[in-house]
Amino acid sequence: MTSKFFNRSKANSSKPSRSKILPNLSKKQLGNLVPKRGNKIAPVIASAVLKATGWRTVGEIPNIPQAVVLALPHTSNVDGVYAIPSLFALDLKISIMGKHTLFKIPGVAQLMHWIGVIPIDRSNKGSVLQASIDKFKTGKPLFLGLSPEGTRDYTEKWKTGFYYLAMGAGVPILPVALDYNTKEIRFMSLVYPTGNMEADLPKIYAQYKGVIPRHPERLSQPLQDVNQSTD
Repeated sequence: MTSKFFNRSKANSSKPSRSKILPNLSKKQLGNLVPKRGNKIAPVIASAVLKATGWRTVGEIPNIPQAVVLALPHTSNVDGVYAIPSLFALDLKISIMGKHTLFKIPGVAQLMHWIGVIPIDRSNKGSVLQASIDKFKTGKPLFLGLSPEGTRDYTEKWKTGFYYLAMGAGVPILPVALDYNTKEIRFMSLVYPTGNMEADLPKIYAQYKGVIPRHPERLSQPLQDVNQSTD
């Protein structure tokens, strides 16, 4: 799908402009309740990587122990090259779900735990949601990262599992944007699910207005719509 937004984003891609509203984020700003990795060396190395690439992390991470974190837009494998260092630089621990079979490979289990991968048996789809909710119910600090687009290619709609997970676990949703125009990893405002998904999703979409991914033509339809809106 071609739009004026795509043409505009390509024109702006060579002239990154910094956010004038959101403040820079640093390791020192993380509250005592936020999940942390507890590594002293990784933040130093990761910060150097970000500086070398010209990327920075902005916004605010509320001092809460649990949240469902949305990583958007995700249109390229290259996204991780900038996203992962931003997390390590903050010493922020965001866990993701991975196949439980990976943890059976000698030596891999330790690496998976260190990265923050949570073993999930995906063979039973109905149990994945409940297993994820149960991880929150332990009460331990947990930021669980999900990509509701479900693919790096264009998609007409988001997968809504993240919403039901947040509702079932009783935790807020923290939207995070990867903006190639400003070269920023942007932590945005919390959204507390009310149970009315049709009313809550637009609150999330709206925060991504103007965010440009690496491949604008792959932007999901909900984010295309919000970028083309005149509100």
